[in-house]
Amino acid sequence: MGNTARPVLKWAGGKRQLLGVIDEHLPSEVKNGEVTKFVEPMVGGGAVFFHMKEKYGTTITDYFISDYNWDLFIVYRVIQARVKDLISELEILANEYLPLPPTQKGDKEGERISMYMRIRDEYNDDEWDKERYLSDGVGFRKKLTDRWVRRAAMTIFLNRTCFNGLYRVNSSGKFNVPHGRYNNPDIVDKQNLQAVSNALEGVNISVGSYEENLDMVDDKTFVYFDPPYRPLPNTPSFTDYHKATFGDTEQIELAELFSELDQRGAKLMLSNSDPKNTDENDEFFDDIYSEFIIHRVNARRAINSDGKGRGEITEILVTNY
Repeated sequence: MGNTARPVLKWAGGKRQLLGVIDEHLPSEVKNGEVTKFVEPMVGGGAVFFHMKEKYGTTITDYFISDYNWDLFIVYRVIQARVKDLISELEILANEYLPLPPTQKGDKEGERISMYMRIRDEYNDDEWDKERYLSDGVGFRKKLTDRWVRRAAMTIFLNRTCFNGLYRVNSSGKFNVPHGRYNNPDIVDKQNLQAVSNALEGVNISVGSYEENLDMVDDKTFVYFDPPYRPLPNTPSFTDYHKATFGDTEQIELAELFSELDQRGAKLMLSNSDPKNTDENDEFFDDIYSEFIIHRVNARRAINSDGKGRGEITEILVTNY
């Protein structure tokens, strides 16, 4: 297990707990070797990608992952190409942070909080927009630079030391999660970073809207979509991965593209929330994916608005096979 790549970042809606169910619902063409491409255009924390690479890496030869979140793109590209430099940068941060007195319940100030806020302020500095965007202020930069190593290290550091390991940004795109309270967070996790770097070898990594990263899809491709979940009433909902919204209009647009890819002969799977958990008459996904198969699978998630209630609820897996 030590050499098995695991998600580097804790990511809301991560699929580690559903990997067994997802694997059971994979198309036979993945398992018998007829599928040779894997495409995940909303990769997030990457649990499904890492699972596919480990289990089917001898038959699936081409991997394409992407995300609209530029910081995720940076993390994956730096781990792929500069993992030793990233580890060194993380060790500097860990060696400064970990000797400081742990934050206690109710603390508003403290040495760890002070360092965390300093790194968060650096992370949110407007100067990073010059690294993130092209001169048009819209398109993302994709050429790896030395500064990206620092950026990736800060992303991982903040994820490991913030409240509940949550990635969240405000309407201006600024990371706004407060400091967490962990005595000994594993800021570096050197062994897993090296395993992830190995898993990313030869993988095509890109950034941008999912529609822009599907040109390679053909009848030898398996595509897995994991969009921001449609919120259920009175339940926790974390969709603030970036400042763009993903509402019902966007869900419908994704369903339309799902149909287009089906016409190319690709095998498709999509995850989302099941609105019937809170309203048995809500046919939103049943309607927009009416031409496909909807599997309702069990998932253990927080089901109360305060996050205390956890239990078996259902999520959906939509497939075209």
